[in-house]
Amino acid sequence: MAYRDSYGGGGFGGGFGGSTLTPWVKRLLIANTALYVAVLLGRFFLPPGFVRDWVAFQPADFLTRPWTLVTYAFFHAGVMHLLWNMLTLFFFGPPLEERWGSRGFLKVYLVAAAGGALFSVLFAFLDPGTYIVGASGATLGLMMAFAMIWPDMEVHILGIIPVKMKWLVGALVFINLATALEGGSGTAVLAHLGGMAAAALLLKSPWAPSAWGELPNRPRRAQQKRTTALVPWGGKKPAATAQAAATATQARPAPTRSAKAERELLDDVDRILDKISAQGLASLTEEERKRLDEVSRRYRTN
Repeated sequence: MAYRDSYGGGGFGGGFGGSTLTPWVKRLLIANTALYVAVLLGRFFLPPGFVRDWVAFQPADFLTRPWTLVTYAFFHAGVMHLLWNMLTLFFFGPPLEERWGSRGFLKVYLVAAAGGALFSVLFAFLDPGTYIVGASGATLGLMMAFAMIWPDMEVHILGIIPVKMKWLVGALVFINLATALEGGSGTAVLAHLGGMAAAALLLKSPWAPSAWGELPNRPRRAQQKRTTALVPWGGKKPAATAQAAATATQARPAPTRSAKAERELLDDVDRILDKISAQGLASLTEEERKRLDEVSRRYRTN
């Protein structure tokens, strides 16, 4: 699967277009794979049903095992289950972590995982007696977030078939909803729907990650330290004082070109943020959006 950005540039994402794995995407890939291998090897000495009873999420028992709201998302039922979830994380995770920063990305991931579990509780009557494992709720939540930010980005399925993200995610919602209403298929479709719903609600809430990531705070300009006394009303500036002021002025270094460019950049960011506050994100031009994306990535890297 490959995709191109909404400005017509090259593809990006884990391994495509030169973009590298981001910190939390890498950690989640390693953690999920390592736990799968550990459980696989643990079949020889763990008691039967250990995963189902202690780390899988069971709607009927979640009040007595609340930790399973999170642990279920790190264990998988088979190698193909693990593979598809990790591929989804690999492709869609890095652009989101680059945009939001690691803290914002992890918040959305965990909220989507918990949302998938809680949604299964609310609608457990559609699929009673089930237990849930796997990161599908979390990774499909990331896909939903991706489609909300870049709805018109084309995803090339199998590298051939172009589909816009909004249609791809819309189709996934429809398929999972239809499957749930038909009585389930052995797949935790309620967790899928819950993960996508939780991610969408979070992004529409006041607790959503910043739309443009971890933008820098504008540094306050330090006040110049006084080196001379105030001149009395009607008085003349003493010669020694005038000489000291002239010396201080000559000694003060002129602002470098890079410092001037930095100030101009921050002034431009201030202007764009004021425009967002006054008129909303929809008012931004393509150039202004690119500018914020560029500044957000630059300051996280620095």
